[in-house]
Amino acid sequence: MPSPDDVAGTSEWKSCGEAWIWLMRHVWTSGAPADDDRGPVIEGSPVLFEIIDVRQDDPILATYGDPAKAALYARKFTEDAVVPPFKYSYGARMRGQVRWVTELLRAKPYSKSAWISLTGPGEPYDAVPCLTSVSLRIRDGRLVMTAVFRSQNAFTSYLNYVPLRDVQAGIGRDLGLELGPLRVFVDVPHLYLSDVAEALAVMRPRQAFCNQG
Repeated sequence: MPSPDDVAGTSEWKSCGEAWIWLMRHVWTSGAPADDDRGPVIEGSPVLFEIIDVRQDDPILATYGDPAKAALYARKFTEDAVVPPFKYSYGARMRGQVRWVTELLRAKPYSKSAWISLTGPGEPYDAVPCLTSVSLRIRDGRLVMTAVFRSQNAFTSYLNYVPLRDVQAGIGRDLGLELGPLRVFVDVPHLYLSDVAEALAVMRPRQAFCNQG
């Protein structure tokens, strides 16, 4: 099992809060300067990791998370209408596909085809979703989810993981399955320089929480 600083390996984390801190540390300690429409960023290398338990009452999220933003991101995943300041709705893009995935896995529990695509041809340049696809599969009697992000702001990353777990849990209930891990791939994890001070305030005091499972 790789250490928290082994950015080349696939990491496994017990909680969402631990994964959040690790992702920010990964970008901060190994990233490089880059440009972005919203201002300068630090870009890290691609990462693949698993979170065993994702929940609202995570002690790290309860201490350092932003409840107002958490509620806003939940609406992004549940409402069909586009919620400002976002430029797209994951809820609208997932809706029918969640039903399709559920029926596919009910008919073929072994399937590797239960993929949800959140992008389409000719997306507006300034509104390409960060979350590009989600897959569900049943292994060892548990429902496992993989979320693929083309890009992700490490400072706000946890705000996506909790709603994704809710989607996973809903499908799990419909299929009568326990939940497996949430697996996440991020191609371009990054931190905005404008968020660095706040990110460091979260990272430094909580390093003791970052013990891999």
